Amino acid sequence: MRTRVTTWLSWSLAGISFAMFAAGIVFALLTLLTGDVPYSRLIGGLVVYVPFLSFPVVGVLIASKRPGNAIGWICLVSGLFWTTFSLSDQSNAYELARTGTVTSSVELDALLQTSWVLPVGLLGIYMILLFPDGRLPSRRWRPFAWFAGAVMVLINVSFALDPGPLEDNPGVRNPFGLEQFPWMEGVALAVLLMLPLCIIASAVSLVLRYRHSGREMREQIKWLAFAASFVGLAYFGTLSSGLLLAPESYTTNETPPLWVSLSQLLTMMSFTSVPIVIGFAVLKYRLYDIEIIINRALVYGPLTVTLALIYFGGVIGLQYTLRAVTGGESQLAVVASTLAIAALFNPLRYRIQGFIDRRFYRNKYDAAKTLEAFSARLRDEVDLDDLRGDLIGVVRGTVQPVHVSLWLREKEPGG
Repeated sequence: MRTRVTTWLSWSLAGISFAMFAAGIVFALLTLLTGDVPYSRLIGGLVVYVPFLSFPVVGVLIASKRPGNAIGWICLVSGLFWTTFSLSDQSNAYELARTGTVTSSVELDALLQTSWVLPVGLLGIYMILLFPDGRLPSRRWRPFAWFAGAVMVLINVSFALDPGPLEDNPGVRNPFGLEQFPWMEGVALAVLLMLPLCIIASAVSLVLRYRHSGREMREQIKWLAFAASFVGLAYFGTLSSGLLLAPESYTTNETPPLWVSLSQLLTMMSFTSVPIVIGFAVLKYRLYDIEIIINRALVYGPLTVTLALIYFGGVIGLQYTLRAVTGGESQLAVVASTLAIAALFNPLRYRIQGFIDRRFYRNKYDAAKTLEAFSARLRDEVDLDDLRGDLIGVVRGTVQPVHVSLWLREKEPGG
């Protein structure tokens, strides 16, 4: 009976999340019919929340199969909050386009101005702290778990009592703000800074769990670490490229270039990898494939960047040369750069693969080289004693067993 209840509850939460996102799509279509909102801005505001739909999907799979693991329920609650934000944004956009104003309660806005803290805390603190089995690393982390929860509550309370202006209501001050205590703003900021410190502490707990865990749990943690590093690199690349190449869009109201918007969208889409790898790790589906995935990422990531630099550098360089010679541009630069990329793909891939194997997979690389060398000697070796010694040496160097013995079957008389 308990399994039926948890299964029904998990599927209900996931269904509510998708229903709210569908309602947000309806509001977006109704807003488009008014014709007063740019299509790109409205659809962009809806697409931002699409990656978070993966949280209820993964959450319902984990919660229905392993209801005792808190990771699934964290995914479900987080997905519920993000889809609520999506529905709220689209309904406000529709009301603004239809009536020219948003009639939401100022008091409600004051209470919900830090509603993002709960999903961020669940994912950034408790997801990491409880990963992958839904339990704390040890009892010593229990006070920290309570402290992190208290920080999340204090953030909401301190901002609710902050006497400053409301962010989404220009010219309106917080109706719950304690005007006689102007130092509340500093208190709210100090409490807010504790949130990233709690996230860092959770990351430390995951590192300690990795060091003291067995092989299977280490593979599970590798999945999460891979997704986190992927999201971090995508976010850093988008932020740095946008600030360096299109800084004016961050200081003015100008629309950022198309490539900046696309990179931001790709960064948001990278968040999809987090719940996906959590599902693989917790459900232990193809758990040990993470080594292959990491290896391919280490190879094809630098390969893609290198080929892109060669391509754009070749196009720009050849266009400049042809412009100086002929006085005009030519498609020859694009064709030549494309052919160069096609010719360099495999050689660069083999070189990068070899470097990655030597640098990060030294044991496997040495084993492969040892077996390759033994295969070459095997074709020319005729002495049985020398061959036996070589075979034992290869087994010791690659498999590294505690003891090695070789038994040869004697030739039967007349056989």
